[in-house]
Amino acid sequence: MPVTAPVHPVDEVPPVRQLAAFGLQHVLAMYAGAVAVPLIVGGAMKLPPADLAYLITADLLVCGMATLIQCVGFWRFGVRLPIMQGCTFAAVSPMVLIGTTGGGLPAIYGAVIVAGLAIMLLAPAFGRLLRFFPPLVTGTVILIIGVSLLPVAGNWAAGGVGAADFGAPRNLALAAFVLAAVLGVQRFAPAFLSRIAVLIGIVVGLAVAVPFGFTDFGGVSDAGWLGVSTPFHFGAPVFEVSAIVSMLVVALVTMTETTGDLIAVGEMTGRKVEPRSLSDGLRADGLSTVLGGVFITFPYTAYAQNVGLVGLTRVRSRWVVAAAGGILVLLGLLPKLGALVAAVPAPVLGGAGLVMFGTVAASGLRTLAQVDFRDNHNLTVVAVSVAVGMLPVGVPAVYDRFPDWFQTVMNSGISAGCLTAIALNLLFNHLPGTAGSPVTEADGLAGGGPQEAVQEAREEAV
Repeated sequence: MPVTAPVHPVDEVPPVRQLAAFGLQHVLAMYAGAVAVPLIVGGAMKLPPADLAYLITADLLVCGMATLIQCVGFWRFGVRLPIMQGCTFAAVSPMVLIGTTGGGLPAIYGAVIVAGLAIMLLAPAFGRLLRFFPPLVTGTVILIIGVSLLPVAGNWAAGGVGAADFGAPRNLALAAFVLAAVLGVQRFAPAFLSRIAVLIGIVVGLAVAVPFGFTDFGGVSDAGWLGVSTPFHFGAPVFEVSAIVSMLVVALVTMTETTGDLIAVGEMTGRKVEPRSLSDGLRADGLSTVLGGVFITFPYTAYAQNVGLVGLTRVRSRWVVAAAGGILVLLGLLPKLGALVAAVPAPVLGGAGLVMFGTVAASGLRTLAQVDFRDNHNLTVVAVSVAVGMLPVGVPAVYDRFPDWFQTVMNSGISAGCLTAIALNLLFNHLPGTAGSPVTEADGLAGGGPQEAVQEAREEAV
């Protein structure tokens, strides 16, 4: 009898019941971030409530479509890993500026479409840059992704930015209760339940939140049952040069962030990203961004919070995240369901977010454990990269006096830290050694390979 090749965990299809539970868990993990972008941009432009609601439902619909493209894939589109897609926050400031200085929504969407096309064209070139991401760089970037997300979870735990009771002890107590529930399920529950520990923690937290008055279901009754997004709902796109240039800068930032996320998921799932698959993933980002411009939404990228969920639950199937994409499509077509999910209080998400985002950071440390830090400058590379990446997180106004394009790049701690790690790795581990430098060009791009190889290279050089 012919021997059937084992199916890689990434390609395994769990039973329908597990698909639904795992998929819903991913949706709850990213929902708040997904709807935040249309809320911020629409609020800054003072859009009426009906238009704001339309932006949110259209965004959820395209989030689902983008996730399906990335996970399931077709031809050369999609990395085919468990990657959740959502709006990038790197585009918020440029879009608010474009929308409020005369260009309006049509100028935003014209720039978004051009940025998506640019990403698709640049994807092959970016894929060839994968050799500049050895464990030294990838571990540092994954660590920065996790640590930079922790303040987001902290804000949720305190009640959400702008909440009247921000920082109230009862908010933090609810977040702590959810965190304890997640940890308790992971530690004591059977294997299947431990894999949906985050979902159970959110459900239990919501059950506690309702009688204590944390929830407001008023938006559910106000929302309609059916909402169908149509192309160019707010008019034909307008292509303004200044808007396009700013969005092209955003495109480079999101490509850098997505590269880090794809590499992180590849490490967690045991299917490492290769140059071709990286190009396919970035090309899917570009296509999703073009769809965003057509359906009146925003640029799309991989969501790091769901990267943490993959590492936390150890559920590596891409079909789980594809199921989450299907749920998002339903939420985009059924506004009442979307409003129901939106009623989950911020502290509940904060308690779950703390463990998810911490898992991303811990995964970065695990990757860095492969790196040799003896008799080289690798510790310096990590230290400076993390410092640069955390600077805009700890001091959000640090670059306020710089040009807009500079802020777009450097205000994202992920892109700032990633670019710094790449540059320092090239400086210390690739360029010819300078006087007093223990590392030479012979060390290559490994960013901390085995010490024996380094010693052999030195002996050959002598």
